Amino acid sequence: MHLIDIGINLAHDSYDADRPLVLARAAAAGVSQMVITGSSIAGNARAIQLAASEPGRLFATAGVHPHHATELTAAALAVLQQQARAAEVVAVGECGLDYFRNYSPHAAQLAAFEAQLALAADVQKPVFLHLRDASSDFLALLRQWRPRLTRAVAHCFTDDQDVARRCLDLDLHIGITGWFCDERRGAHLRDVVRLIPRGRIMIETDGPYLLPRDLTPKPASRRNEPGFLPHIAKAIAAARGEELADFAAHTTRTARDFFSLPDA
Repeated sequence: MHLIDIGINLAHDSYDADRPLVLARAAAAGVSQMVITGSSIAGNARAIQLAASEPGRLFATAGVHPHHATELTAAALAVLQQQARAAEVVAVGECGLDYFRNYSPHAAQLAAFEAQLALAADVQKPVFLHLRDASSDFLALLRQWRPRLTRAVAHCFTDDQDVARRCLDLDLHIGITGWFCDERRGAHLRDVVRLIPRGRIMIETDGPYLLPRDLTPKPASRRNEPGFLPHIAKAIAAARGEELADFAAHTTRTARDFFSLPDA
């Protein structure tokens, strides 16, 4: 079984002390390739550097998260434009809207989001999207840009069935994380994952965040990591009524096609 973690914050400092061991555990668990999320100018540089250290296994995205939207100055955008063209970068983002935390004003988030959609269209790479409590503005802006984009994925999807249908109507892919395994706030995703057709669903950990709550035994650390992706895959496959091996095969194939990844 081969799995691809399409969203792992591997450059996060929580991995600094044992990153080689984290990667070894991922390989042992069958996670053959990983896309390292870039969400700031500095974070993009670290993600690209890590991806370059293990070509064919690690890849990167380059973007500015809505939390950091005010940091996307003209000078920063010029750097991001260079980063997005790096060979290791397989998507533009993480970019989008977050009206839950509101760490950046809505106007700044919208401006940064549109600038990155334009960049994705320019470099003709997929876009790696963030959405939280902002579906109306998010979908309205995407609707304008979707014809110019190659591919787009709503990463770490946590919204409801209606928003999922609207994303699918815009020909978006959808990424599901261990949020699915949280009985308190992820139960609604059981119905969501049944809506997503084969060829449009991908899986991710979003580590070090979103450690699956139903892991047994529970890790001593609350840190999530790619080695837990099979646990997430098993839970989603069961909800979809699919065998794990089949689910792993089609989500891996989808991820390879979406990000234009080589075979592992």
